[in-house]
Amino acid sequence: MAKVFVLMLNTYREAVRARILHGLFAMAVGSALYALVVAQYASKNGLRVVSDVGAFTVSVFGIIVAIVMGATGLYRELELKTLFPILTRPLSRGQYLLGKYLGTVLTLVVFVAADSAVLMLSLRFVVTESALLPVLILLGSVGGGVLVARFWTSGRTYLPLIWAPLLLVVSWSLASAAPDDRLVVLSSAVLTVLEVAIVAAVALLFSAFSSPFLTALFTFGVFLVGRSADTLAKLPERVFGSAIHELGAWLSVIFPNLMVYVPPRPLLSGQAADVGLGEYLALAAGQSLAWSVGLLVVAGLIFQRRDFL
Repeated sequence: MAKVFVLMLNTYREAVRARILHGLFAMAVGSALYALVVAQYASKNGLRVVSDVGAFTVSVFGIIVAIVMGATGLYRELELKTLFPILTRPLSRGQYLLGKYLGTVLTLVVFVAADSAVLMLSLRFVVTESALLPVLILLGSVGGGVLVARFWTSGRTYLPLIWAPLLLVVSWSLASAAPDDRLVVLSSAVLTVLEVAIVAAVALLFSAFSSPFLTALFTFGVFLVGRSADTLAKLPERVFGSAIHELGAWLSVIFPNLMVYVPPRPLLSGQAADVGLGEYLALAAGQSLAWSVGLLVVAGLIFQRRDFL
């Protein structure tokens, strides 16, 4: 596991340095700020607009990051030929894939945590109608991180691992005047991490034998089917015919049901009467873990047989 841990951190460092990740994070933050603009036109539902639109954007950009990292990570190693000296060491291909996967998931956790923290600061702004404290917290934390990075040059890539959770905790406290909406943001962030863990495993599976373009295309296709699993399972036979009805039911079984990770708002806010939020998150985590492990096992078997010559 020590070797897997080193590979995980190396994958995380490479991802943090990538400009495309910085651009996607900037777009995610911009989308959160756009939700504030929309909220100004909904005087009585401003908090709900920020939390719902914000949670949606966190999910969307999390999926994009998972697909991009999963599709390009392994291919980049092959193109730069950095994979070969790694595999000459006492390290199995399965351990290598596991390290790459865990590094991708770690990067996604940091990405989702930071984006969700910005959303909670936005909730604080909507409640108090004052941007002074949220802006000071955000700029102060970023400025402090930059200052620390100047003196801790060898570990600057690890700063987001500390900065994102701390900012999330502080923003959670500042959004205490909007308890339901901050819970929606936080629970949605947890579900987003669980969903992108499956998507990242799917992308790693396809990247074990395919090109980056096809990997991204196949992964996006699996994502679309997964987000439509409930609909596919209930296609009316009278309208579509028995063949399409059976095909939809079959697809809903063999593909991961990603609709689990976008439940209704009452459940996210803990107000659902039939199931508790904690129980639901535990079941969603179990499904995510099962699918991720299964996909990684298949990816490892395929990658083990791949010939790089």
